[in-house]
Amino acid sequence: MVYLIIGNKGSGKTKRLIDHVNEALERSNGNVVCVEKERLLTYAVNYRARLVETDNYNISGYDAFYGFLSGLIAGDHDITDILVDATLKIGGRDYDALADFLKKVSALSSSTEQDFTFTVSADESELPAVIFDYCEKI
Repeated sequence: MVYLIIGNKGSGKTKRLIDHVNEALERSNGNVVCVEKERLLTYAVNYRARLVETDNYNISGYDAFYGFLSGLIAGDHDITDILVDATLKIGGRDYDALADFLKKVSALSSSTEQDFTFTVSADESELPAVIFDYCEKI
C-alpha cells in the first residue's frame, strides 16, 4: 500500500514520518528503510531502520527515484516498509509527474508486498485527485 503524509512546510510531516518509522519497526518481521534527500534524520530515526540519503546517489527526478526504490527492493527482499521524507525535493514539484510516479510505486507495492509512505509538502487541493485512487492519506 502507498500512504501519503500531506501538508505544507512546518505542518509536522517529518515528525509523523518518524513516528511511522518507529511503528513499522515494532510490527515488522523484516527490514525498514527510511529514505531522505540529505542527512537530517540521523538522530531522530531509530538505529534499527536503514537510513538512506538520495543525495549520496545523485537521485533527482521521478524516473531516477523510482529506479532507486526498485533497486532497494531488488537488493533486499526482507524490506517490509520504505518511508520517504521530502518527496518533492527528490522528485520535483511537477504534480502530474508525481501522480505517475505514485501510480508506478503502487503497482510495485502490490507486486512486492512492501508498504511505502511518502511525505508531500503541498496543500492537498494542489494535488491531482487521481493520486487518491491508489494512495491513502494518513
